[in-house]
Amino acid sequence: MKDSIIVVSGGMDSVTLLYDKKDEIALGLSFDYGSNHNHNELPLAAMHCERLGIPHVVIPLGFMHQYFKSSLLESGESIPDGSYNEENMKSTVVPFRNGVMLAVAAGIAESNGLTKILIANHGGDHTIYPDCRPEFIAAMDAAVNAGTFANVHVVAPYTNWSKADIAKRGEVLGLDYTETWSCYKGGDVHCGTCVPV
Repeated sequence: MKDSIIVVSGGMDSVTLLYDKKDEIALGLSFDYGSNHNHNELPLAAMHCERLGIPHVVIPLGFMHQYFKSSLLESGESIPDGSYNEENMKSTVVPFRNGVMLAVAAGIAESNGLTKILIANHGGDHTIYPDCRPEFIAAMDAAVNAGTFANVHVVAPYTNWSKADIAKRGEVLGLDYTETWSCYKGGDVHCGTCVPV
């Protein structure tokens, strides 16, 4: 039964989840929030949803680009090179980004009679991004559930997975990751300068 909405960016993690749960997904939801790489990701999110026959909408969140501070946004400082660790990558945090997106997704889910919101946060993000941590997901799930007549739930199956776990799942699903975008810098090709830890 198609009872889910997915927050799909066009990146590796959310595209994997899109294919992983395709039989449950009634709507793909992307956000244009003024990141350096939105123009790379959003067409890929749309392409994958179309390929799977899943309706897809893009919600503009221009206020985030205007008022939030982060090197991930077009208005921010340069994206750091080097090790993908907390201190180096902290500038890429967009404050409460997932909270904003999940709140919008909750309203759209309930408006469309859907009861689950799928999000592809994962274990590698926990130390850097507060709104990817298990306790945040649990708190948002409780808030969304309490704040909707349909008792909508936030479902985040990759919360304790590593990036490698997601890549392995993608391999099983037969995904071509050249059809995703994971570079924060937003150039024509992935810059290849970050180093996983």
